[in-house]
Amino acid sequence: MKALLINMLLTTALLASAPSLAQDDPLRVGMSGQYFPFTFVEQDKLKGFDVDVMNAIGEEMGRDIQYETANFSGLFGMLESGRIDTVANQITITEERQKAYVFSDPYVYDGAQVVTKKGNTEVEGVEDLKGKTVAVNLGSNFEDLLQELPYADQIDIKTYESNLERDTALGRVDAFVMDRVSASQIIKEKPLPLELAGPTFSQITNAYPFRDTEAGRALRDEVNEALAALRDDGTLASISEKWFGTDITRP
Repeated sequence: MKALLINMLLTTALLASAPSLAQDDPLRVGMSGQYFPFTFVEQDKLKGFDVDVMNAIGEEMGRDIQYETANFSGLFGMLESGRIDTVANQITITEERQKAYVFSDPYVYDGAQVVTKKGNTEVEGVEDLKGKTVAVNLGSNFEDLLQELPYADQIDIKTYESNLERDTALGRVDAFVMDRVSASQIIKEKPLPLELAGPTFSQITNAYPFRDTEAGRALRDEVNEALAALRDDGTLASISEKWFGTDITRP
């Protein structure tokens, strides 16, 4: 009787830990809703490139998408605690993150870009950031990229939750660093005197992180299948053209 009870308990534990991949389960996706044009709120509706791509993935997978919004700094904590299944907020694949999570195939290919106030002749590229104050988004990979420069100790790096582009336009910081795609969109859409300074530096790829568990890896594989189908049928390219006027979903 005791052995039977132990076996029943073990079976229950195994069932509880097994991945749940029923097609009627929603994919729970975290995003900030504060990172135009990838994820933002307009008239109380969540919109953006990442929203459109994730909705297309959900349709391809046959799953509803359940969005959870929070400050960027809290999204990975939500992922680790199991409150969400993945994060769709232009998440850059980094060596450090790969130690903690498993990533989908990339769905954005981009590069780090220096942006300055229009007419700033002192900063015309990344090599001119020595002795300057440079803003980056909190939690992004751009601070790490700047720290890797041989003259990193000569750069005053400031982290922002938002409004780094406004402070650059007002001259409160000398420049900000962001991915070229987002920077180009900000310059296009916002009435701010900003311009790209020099070419991109350091290739960036964005993907979806998942917990490194059996369930997380299974969801990653399912998302990869959906991404491949959407890339092949032109859906990803079409969404990219809508938001950026070019295809950022291929190398």
